[in-house]
Amino acid sequence: MNKALIALTAAALAGCASTPTSIVAGPTTARPLVVAQPAPTNGSIYQASSYRPAFEDRRARQIGDVINIAITERTSAVKSGASSASKSGSVNFGVPGPLQGKFGADLSTSANNKFADADNQSASNTFTGNIGATVVEVLPNGNLIVAGEKQIAMNKGTEFIRISGMVNPDSIGPGNTVASTAIADARVEYRTNSHVDRAELSSMASRFFLSLLPF
Repeated sequence: MNKALIALTAAALAGCASTPTSIVAGPTTARPLVVAQPAPTNGSIYQASSYRPAFEDRRARQIGDVINIAITERTSAVKSGASSASKSGSVNFGVPGPLQGKFGADLSTSANNKFADADNQSASNTFTGNIGATVVEVLPNGNLIVAGEKQIAMNKGTEFIRISGMVNPDSIGPGNTVASTAIADARVEYRTNSHVDRAELSSMASRFFLSLLPF
């Protein structure tokens, strides 16, 4: 029984540690491209290693650059519908003379059917936060393909926050920040991967084996 419990424990831990599925396709980070640079020409004041252009900002523009994304996703949808139907009918006919004594002079029948249906649906989602992403590709028109992932381990599980999409450099604001609502083809997700602790796993295994006992 101890061997079976150990095997069950290992299998459960292996299953619980798997990474959740993702809607973000492609890599979530990239390194800058290595470009051959000419030998620096240093002067008495100018030093190439410490030079920073006075009129150049630090916004992302090349592969490997980091960009700050403010996630401000809010969606709300309401749907309602109603339908009804009604159908009625009646039939009257006279009874021939010889049968009037049994059924009366006239016979009648009627039917009435009614149907009504209504449906109301609503959905609302809010996702806010900040995440750093990396430029993974620069398109010929200058737009940037960005992607990023953040993992936060808390107690028994790990939280995965991922994002990807295309950014217009003109949408990048001060602080090298862009809102997620300005990202085209955005893929934003929040997933969790919880782990079962030892006490919970032992309790589950004990209940399983006790259920197999004949008493």
